[in-house]
Amino acid sequence: MTDQANALVADSTGPETVLQVRSIPISDLGEGDVLIEVSWSSVNFKDALAASKDGKVARIDPLVPGIDLAGTVVDPGSSGLDTGAEVLVHGYDLGVAHHGGFSEYARVPADWVVPLPDGLTMREAMIVGTAGFTAALSVIALEERGLTSTDDGPVLVTGATGGVGSVAVSILAALGFSVTAVTGKTDAGDWLRTLGAAEVVDRSALGDPARPLQKEKWTAAVDCVGGETLAAVLASLRYGAAVAASGNTGGMALPTTVFPFILRGIALLGVDSVQCPIVRRRDVWARLGRDLRPPLLEELVAGEVGLDEVPAALERIRGGGNRGRTVVRVR
Repeated sequence: MTDQANALVADSTGPETVLQVRSIPISDLGEGDVLIEVSWSSVNFKDALAASKDGKVARIDPLVPGIDLAGTVVDPGSSGLDTGAEVLVHGYDLGVAHHGGFSEYARVPADWVVPLPDGLTMREAMIVGTAGFTAALSVIALEERGLTSTDDGPVLVTGATGGVGSVAVSILAALGFSVTAVTGKTDAGDWLRTLGAAEVVDRSALGDPARPLQKEKWTAAVDCVGGETLAAVLASLRYGAAVAASGNTGGMALPTTVFPFILRGIALLGVDSVQCPIVRRRDVWARLGRDLRPPLLEELVAGEVGLDEVPAALERIRGGGNRGRTVVRVR
């Protein structure tokens, strides 16, 4: 095994962030006792922020971005895994305060590692990726609240063309829910219906976010946007319904009142994929290989890129021009 790794490095020590594939010593990959030969990663909005000087996400500089990865164990350390085991890693400090998945090798703590679940290849696991894991967590949060596919009424998914939203549409539809997908992209309707959406609507269909209560429409919701979008969703949920919220691309402020909560018994369920405990993380991934496996994984793929093509993919996702998932072929 070589002592060097090709990696995409984001260097913000100068006036502008410089993204460049270069060789770095494996000894510089960061703390951890498990060494992984990386085969696949994916492009996420958080990666675009981490690779930007003004993104306010990266906590080391220079940084190898990439908040998820799938690969093969080279040195199992204290993980109890076999050399050659196929694994995936995401969340915690990966790609933010610890060098991430845009590298031929990664070194991570043993308690960050998830064995690749039955039912998924390494590439498929990165089609799902952090975004799909967040979507699965959202669906499970709604299940734990009591949502079942026999409930009458549509389930809403906002930001439906993004990574989390598109996988949520696919998972919910496969489970038997009637899914209404919300998007501002007028050309995405046919694609979202292919994923399983029963209806595709523009964001304007959510109504005026300044009105704290609107007509009751949705049995439940997965919100990937936040801000005024989430406020409008809360105002139009049915009595006793819940929304699983995981995004803030629409803003961090939530311009609503207590009315949806105290007059309709609405629940706002926060979804966090970063610090999710490892036992729950492994359980969710096991379900992603079984009953929560998106049935049309390849339909979710917007593109497949090599390390040298990642900067352009980051620019597309930063500008809102991406849809679905972009997987990174590391080797």
